[in-house]
Order: sequence, then C-alpha cells, then structure tokens
Amino acid sequence: MYIPSKLIETGNALSTFQLIKKSAPLLRYWIISGLTCYTLFLFLPLALYRLLKPVQENIAKLMVILAILSVPVYYTNVQNLFGILSLITDANNYFGLSSEQIQTQVSLYLDQYNNGMRVIHIFSGLWLFPFGYLVYKSGFLPKLLGILLMLGCFGYLINFLGYLLFPGYSELGVSSYMSLPASLGEIGSCLWLLIVGAKNK
Repeated sequence: MYIPSKLIETGNALSTFQLIKKSAPLLRYWIISGLTCYTLFLFLPLALYRLLKPVQENIAKLMVILAILSVPVYYTNVQNLFGILSLITDANNYFGLSSEQIQTQVSLYLDQYNNGMRVIHIFSGLWLFPFGYLVYKSGFLPKLLGILLMLGCFGYLINFLGYLLFPGYSELGVSSYMSLPASLGEIGSCLWLLIVGAKNK
C-alpha cells in the first residue's frame, strides 16, 4: 500500500512515469514485497486447514484450494512490474524507444497489473466464504467473524463486477464500503487467533 502511493499519481501518467523513473529502488521493493507476501500466504490456508478440518473437512479443502489459486495468478501478474522495471533501465535504449513510447508502455503495464489484481481479488473473495462458514460453524471462534468473512466474499466479487461493468465505478466511492466486511473479518480473525486463540471444545 505504501510504495504504490509514492509511485502512482492517479490520472497523471507523466507524473507517475517520472516518479517511477526517479525511484526505481522503490519499484524493486514493491516487487520483492509482493512476492514475499504471496509466498508466505501459501502457508496461511494450510494452517487454517489444520485448525478447521474437524468442523467439515471437504469445506476446509475447498477453502485451501481457492486460497492457493491466487498465488500463481499473482506470480504471473507481477511480470507487469518486471516489465516496467525493464523499461526504465538504461539498457532498454537498445530497443530504440522514445521517452513518450516508454511512458505509454509503463502506463499500459500499470493498467495490466491493476487488472490482474482485480482477477486475484476473485479468489481473495471466494476463499473467504468457506473460511467464514467454517468459522461460523466451529463453535470455538466468534460467529460474527464468520458472518463478516462470508459477507466479505460478496464484497470482493461485487467490486470486481463493478470495476468491470461500470467504467466510473471507482468514482462512486462505494468500493471501500464493499470491502469493509472483508477487512473487518480478516483482520479480526488474525487478531482473535493471535490474542485469544481458538478455545477447545
């Protein structure tokens, strides 16, 4: 969240290109942090599977599959950031691209990256429904967290469809409200498990 806010100026392609060109190390850290995040994320559904398998094993397996599917999609999507990194290095003068052409390519790669993240959010949403269902049914985690997680699933999907079907969706200001249940459910579950833990039943 921090690095894109320092590199991307919404609605100003030239300024964004200049910021990225001037702050190439930040772009490298963006790539590293994203890869690290999604690599570590692989272990989260596996840990949750061990916790929630006794509730309903088949649903727990579905949760793991839907969660893990987002990882290879991200690995593919991050190639767009690598493409930007290649374009802003001096070595790319061999391609004979003008500054305007490089700027256009950088904007295109950023758009493609954002589109890829929206596809990833499909799986970010889908895995929350079985996760929320298992939390709700578990008896050793708060039912409210389960409800928020299941609502968060629909929030992610609504936002995906909104961005895809309505070009001005981002300007409506509803996307943050749609993602609120997921944020509360995911962060709340993390804090609950870290602070309170899962009570034996």
